[in-house]
Amino acid sequence: MPLVLPAQGLPGDGFARRVIEWQRRHGRRGLPWQGADPYRVWLSEIMLQQTQVATVLDYYPRFLVRFPDVQALAAAPRDEVLALWSGLGYYARANNLHLCARKIVAEHGGCFPDNAAALQRLPGIGRSTAAAIAAFCFGERAAILDGNVRRVLARVFGIAGDISQPEPQRQLWRLAETLLPAEAGVATMTPYTQGLMDLGAQVCTRRSPVCAACPLAAHCVAARLGDPEAYPHPHPRPPLQRKALALALLLARDRAGRVWLTPQSAPNSILRGIWKGLHILPVFVDETALLAALPAAVRESAHWRAPVRHALTHRDLALRVAQVDWPEGHEPPAAANGRWFAPHEWPALGLPAPIARLLEMALFDAGPCAG
Repeated sequence: MPLVLPAQGLPGDGFARRVIEWQRRHGRRGLPWQGADPYRVWLSEIMLQQTQVATVLDYYPRFLVRFPDVQALAAAPRDEVLALWSGLGYYARANNLHLCARKIVAEHGGCFPDNAAALQRLPGIGRSTAAAIAAFCFGERAAILDGNVRRVLARVFGIAGDISQPEPQRQLWRLAETLLPAEAGVATMTPYTQGLMDLGAQVCTRRSPVCAACPLAAHCVAARLGDPEAYPHPHPRPPLQRKALALALLLARDRAGRVWLTPQSAPNSILRGIWKGLHILPVFVDETALLAALPAAVRESAHWRAPVRHALTHRDLALRVAQVDWPEGHEPPAAANGRWFAPHEWPALGLPAPIARLLEMALFDAGPCAG
């Protein structure tokens, strides 16, 4: 059923016009991904998912130096992509980024599709991301609806209730489409789309919104009611069930100072999907299992490092790390698909943050491991 806009004296065209005018005067400038290059816009949109702008500004230029275009990204080994992504977290984004680049090169001749519907069929590109690329780069009248935009619309139009639920989500999408500028084109859609993002990031913030600086304040339900932070209504969330996971890791070095690493490329009953696609140290369920896997020649000399703790979104990892010098003539420590990696090779690997720290500590340890 069609969505009826709240009677705020602000028809759809007036909404878009105010956003565009405000953005041209007060919106953000100079972000390295602003422009009509679909590769740069796509890369920034993926990096900005669940990541602060300040963090992305650190990673983004380094990524572009190594992968200046989609062809370079598609041709790169996945390990190299993951290595540059290391520290950004949510590594499924990096895997999808690489898959998407390869699909664009293989199936689209290295050119991004010029419409949101086709973009959305690519790996890792959702509805709002597809619309952002289509609007910024091709001027399509496509509506975005990220978290910031949902907050702006909920406040301006007084949308109550839990907007995380399917029906309010559908209503917000219909509202976002109704509010689009009447005319397509980059000259219109770029400042409008960027303006919505800027309003949510700079003015209509989650806490302490600056209503006096908002071009929509005179027509905003939440501002008129005097409690903008009450919109959107926070949806009830059950307490986050954080689970502790204790693991034993083996940091084995050979005489050349190389460390045995293995790719976590398949479901692992111990890791339960954590760090998939990255290179890791051999993992064991506990210290007893780790020691049992060691040759008798090194079992007694295993040096247990201080425990390492690492917090993931839903898990708290407690890592016990046994460091050993691996004797010549013995079979590899564990995991037949692993190999010895020299220190100069580590930067080219996708490594979880705690594994990278452990390798750095091992590199600067003086002398052989002490028992």
